[in-house]
Amino acid sequence: MPKVLLSIIAGFALLLAVGCGGGSSSSETSSGSGDSTEATTSAKYEIPVQGKPPTRTEKEIEARWDGKGLLGPQPKPIVPKSPPPEELVVQDLINGKGRTAHKGSEITVQYVGVNYRDGKEFDASWRYGKPFTFELGAGFVVPGWEEGLEGMEVGAQRELIIPPELGYGYRRQEGIPPGSTLVFVIDLLKVE
Repeated sequence: MPKVLLSIIAGFALLLAVGCGGGSSSSETSSGSGDSTEATTSAKYEIPVQGKPPTRTEKEIEARWDGKGLLGPQPKPIVPKSPPPEELVVQDLINGKGRTAHKGSEITVQYVGVNYRDGKEFDASWRYGKPFTFELGAGFVVPGWEEGLEGMEVGAQRELIIPPELGYGYRRQEGIPPGSTLVFVIDLLKVE
């Protein structure tokens, strides 16, 4: 008799746990439905990163960067083999741990940009031997950078895949054919 009673109690506990889990799961799904759609959209274009991205702190950047030149070797953007996305794709390759970039912040970045279609590089701060400093939100860069760098922490390295509407659109730009989807890898070195 005790075995039967234990089985009934275990079965009831299991049903209760499944019922409770189902309730919270559905509320998470309904409140996060936009997130799951976004994750599905981004997953299609997710950059293949081995395991969890490493973290670079602001103090590590300060210790390794002299404030003038570039930090580390030029990274190579990863261009997915799928058709280009129609929306901005943001993927952290290295997590940051420092001040956060917001509209109105003066930020310093190093970057490399390639064309999604052929992977051909069209610009890189390594060409100039120094990082690029600008005010985020002031219109100095393409809208894909304005959106994609918002909330980034110092120390992070982020890849952005930018559709034409958030890049240079359909106008001719040196080294970039009209209607190009762009891929950038950007390191955030400083936020003021």
